[in-house]
Amino acid sequence: MSADRPKAPDGVVVDEVTKVTPEVLEALRALVPELSTSAPPLTGAALEDIVQSPATVLFVARDATSGAILGSLTLVVFNAPTGPRAWIEDVVVASQTRGRGVGAALVLAAVDRAGVAGSKTVDLTSRPSREAANRLYVRLGFVQRETNVYRRNLEAGSTRKSTPESGSADPSSRS
Repeated sequence: MSADRPKAPDGVVVDEVTKVTPEVLEALRALVPELSTSAPPLTGAALEDIVQSPATVLFVARDATSGAILGSLTLVVFNAPTGPRAWIEDVVVASQTRGRGVGAALVLAAVDRAGVAGSKTVDLTSRPSREAANRLYVRLGFVQRETNVYRRNLEAGSTRKSTPESGSADPSSRS
């Protein structure tokens, strides 16, 4: 980590999840509803797929003393014809621990891991209503891009279209 970047706050440790445990599954089942009210309940099989995929890295932030999981982030790293790419998804910090630097610690761990994987950039999206998260990303060196983000709903039988405000067919979705 370079000297000009904030480091993980005292009392917070960021780990890469390499094995699915009941503790990790239970923690993510509690965190996901804070991120998206429309996401289906996370299953052990789905979590196993995430952890075992060569394209994804699941990070969790833990309290250094108790080991309790305080937040999580998924990093997606893939190769494209233009070079390696990295994308941050599903950043979530437990509401009772926000403001302690947990989100910053997760993002910085993902940025470092993306660099090790050869990516020259890291992208993410964040809804404008997530004001604290957007301030965090700018503080950590992310720059808002002039681009359009499109989404097509692939759910069977869905005729709903994405809305510009939510970026999703389901206005309750936070992802």
